[in-house]
Amino acid sequence: MRRAPTDPLADQSAPPPPYPGEKQALLTAGIRSLVVLRERGELTSTEVKTVARTVGVHVRTIWRRLEKAQATGTADLAARSRYTITDEVRIKLAYHRGNISGVHQEMLDEADDPEHMPSLSTLRRAVKLDLTPGDLAGLRSGIPASRAHDPHLRRPPACRNEEWEGDHKQAPVLVWAEGRLVKPWITWFCDCHTGVIMGWAVTAHFPHRGSILAALRSCILTDDVHGPAGGLPRRIRIDRGKDFLSQAVTQAMGTFSVHVDVLPPYTPHLKGSIENLNRAATSMFFSTLPRYTKAQKLDTKRRTGEKDPALTFENFVDLFAQWVRTRNAEHRMADRGGLTPLDSWNSDTTPLREPPLKDLHVFLMEGERSTRVIHGHGIRWQGRDYVGAWMTGRSGTQVRVRFQPHHPRAIEVFHAHTHQHLGTAHLADEASEEEIRAVYQARDDRVSRIRRDLVEAQRRRRRRFQPVTQPGPARLAGTMTRKQAAAELATTRTTRPKDDGVPAGYMPRRVTPGARWAIPAPPADTPQETS
Repeated sequence: MRRAPTDPLADQSAPPPPYPGEKQALLTAGIRSLVVLRERGELTSTEVKTVARTVGVHVRTIWRRLEKAQATGTADLAARSRYTITDEVRIKLAYHRGNISGVHQEMLDEADDPEHMPSLSTLRRAVKLDLTPGDLAGLRSGIPASRAHDPHLRRPPACRNEEWEGDHKQAPVLVWAEGRLVKPWITWFCDCHTGVIMGWAVTAHFPHRGSILAALRSCILTDDVHGPAGGLPRRIRIDRGKDFLSQAVTQAMGTFSVHVDVLPPYTPHLKGSIENLNRAATSMFFSTLPRYTKAQKLDTKRRTGEKDPALTFENFVDLFAQWVRTRNAEHRMADRGGLTPLDSWNSDTTPLREPPLKDLHVFLMEGERSTRVIHGHGIRWQGRDYVGAWMTGRSGTQVRVRFQPHHPRAIEVFHAHTHQHLGTAHLADEASEEEIRAVYQARDDRVSRIRRDLVEAQRRRRRRFQPVTQPGPARLAGTMTRKQAAAELATTRTTRPKDDGVPAGYMPRRVTPGARWAIPAPPADTPQETS
């Protein structure tokens, strides 16, 4: 069978066929325009055929809809009656945690006439039409799941150093640190306008206020190691972590006139820049390293690459520093016109606000109120001696100490009265790495032994019951005889003092009474005690 030749020009000029929803909308709009033409007396069959050809229906359908619109006074079709979701059904959905089948079964059990109840497919269709995905997720899993379906507006563009965001991120990678496998923590800050990673600090253990102070220091400095991005921001957005809200961090930022916005709990969308950076680091960097803890599973327990040799902590920090430099200098952002973060930073001409270096020693460290005295052995602080070449000739000087928490190898020393920065003092008698490792090993051995003792005590404390196959009271397993119980009690019973023959409740005299004392008469069956 031969097909009629098609005209390519005709195919190009013909509009694409509308989909069902669009077809109904076009038909209603066409009928509404024809009603207006009929009211003006300008309606002809030409306009009817044009609407029918455009919508893709028969001419008789247009005339029939036109007569119906003139009779009812509206071109819109009457809404078809259907089952709708009520407040009671919403409560039932929340009770059954979003299980529509459970809701339908409960409705059937409560109904007086189950035949007039909606079917399961009708209920599912009504839930899909009347409930948004956010409502259904909230009824199933709670409010946080419902918020995941909400759109989040972006903040208007600003200038560099206008807003920073900071956070802690635990790297899902196992690395060697001090003879054990750990997952390091990263504390970092990013500029919201340019996307530059301003500074970071890596700790092999849980982060603390010292990690934040070290990261802020690297953010502010603009030298060859930390620059070119740097300076002080106008505001910083952080979460409600106790380390972020510590006095040292608040004092450091408040002194530099930096406003700190503490976000409400469980609102990661309010600091989307740093959250996106956390996800980017996981997908672009952490997932490429050996001993990635979220690698693909081979079965229910094993993961790919779990036997690979792990990186050392030093190698991990080195690779992370290279990735940060690469992301700042080479990663092109589509929402910023294809510019890299450093290109966006350099193209902004907003002047930087850089504090003096001596102020960083003061306000990015934690201090104490008490004063110290420089002696012949240096400065005694926290049971340790700190010395420095600048202490020559300053014996007897009263000073104050500022330090980075959890970093006791060096302290910054200031004059107690003039508050002048005198210099840096280092730990005088620092233990070697082998000695520190031996101390940690001894602590671990002690903890392991205590843990074994506690587990064994809990095992002995646990009472086991016999399995039963018929209804009845629970019976303890390990039943013992009376002879066994008496033998065990004999070994554990405390030795009681022997009976001295004195009646119960009677306390004999310990001293000789005086002449003026009134001595009670002894009982009849007890011989009188002579003085």
